Amino acid sequence: MKILYICGREPSYVRNSVILKGLKLQKDVELLEYTSNAENYFKRYISVFKKYLLRYSSDCDIVYVGFLGQPIVPIVKILSKKPIIFDALISVYDTLCYDRKIFRSNSIMGKLLYHLDKASCDLADIVLLDTNTHITYFVDTFKLDKNKFKRIFIGADDNIFYPRDINKDNDKFKVFYYGTYLPLHGIEYIVKSAKILENYEDIIFKIVGKGFVYKKIINLVKKLNIKNIEFVEWVPYEELPLEIAQADICLGGHFSDIDKGKRVIAGKTFQFLAMKKPVIVGNNPANRELLTDRKSALFVEHANPEDLAEKILELKENEKLREKIAEGGYKVFKERCTPKVIGKELLNIMKKVI
Repeated sequence: MKILYICGREPSYVRNSVILKGLKLQKDVELLEYTSNAENYFKRYISVFKKYLLRYSSDCDIVYVGFLGQPIVPIVKILSKKPIIFDALISVYDTLCYDRKIFRSNSIMGKLLYHLDKASCDLADIVLLDTNTHITYFVDTFKLDKNKFKRIFIGADDNIFYPRDINKDNDKFKVFYYGTYLPLHGIEYIVKSAKILENYEDIIFKIVGKGFVYKKIINLVKKLNIKNIEFVEWVPYEELPLEIAQADICLGGHFSDIDKGKRVIAGKTFQFLAMKKPVIVGNNPANRELLTDRKSALFVEHANPEDLAEKILELKENEKLREKIAEGGYKVFKERCTPKVIGKELLNIMKKVI
């Protein structure tokens, strides 16, 4: 099967890289990649459109429009008669109007984003999303045909994220989190849980990253006079597994009370599972599609730092529970979330479309 692959985000972005690797691991698959590593969205879109227009091969069997392909789908639909699989992954309308609150939903830009999401899904033959809960949101919000949607988990690259034996500081119990400080992540609840646990001198939190609400979080830390959190603004991607390996437990999230955070499984959660770490995740329908409380993860109530602190303390004091959910989560990952498994699921979807 010959697949033309084009996307709006760089091919190294987690969702795109897992899909690309998964497809390359399948037999009898030929990939034509029209991607770009340019530093911003505008330059990437210009680059991939140029490649598509100048190098388009009409003998492909199917066109796969990868993550952030909303502006790409209409162009592909005009120029190609081949079936289109569109990996929506997120709603740009929901992200910019409700998650980041950059535009009002009833503004001109909000309405344009709404129709961009809706049109790109309408024009595609199959639309991919990461959870069934997210599919329900798309169907209800944009009045779409549920039958054209398929669930494909985000997964993680198991050549990068895998269990590692490493010398750890056994005098400290390290709680690890990383992210880009988006509101839906709910990092303020991690910070408040650290404050609750400050009397446990052997518990240390490490938070890697910087982004949207970083200054707000740092100001909160100063206001609460929190001393048990280590902040690191940036770690190279290739060093991230080493940071995870040093942790005793990992926080997958999402922890906010924002609706979007309850519809999706955080990408970092898959990486933690792949490294056989005990993971704490939000108690929501999306996480329950993949994980089971106290078997493959420990569930925590959203926007509840007291519950998060209680669950962290429970894992600290219960080594058997840590080992149980670490083993259970790793088993789930190997069975359902590796690039090879995801690539096989995706190829089966494509065969049915063709």
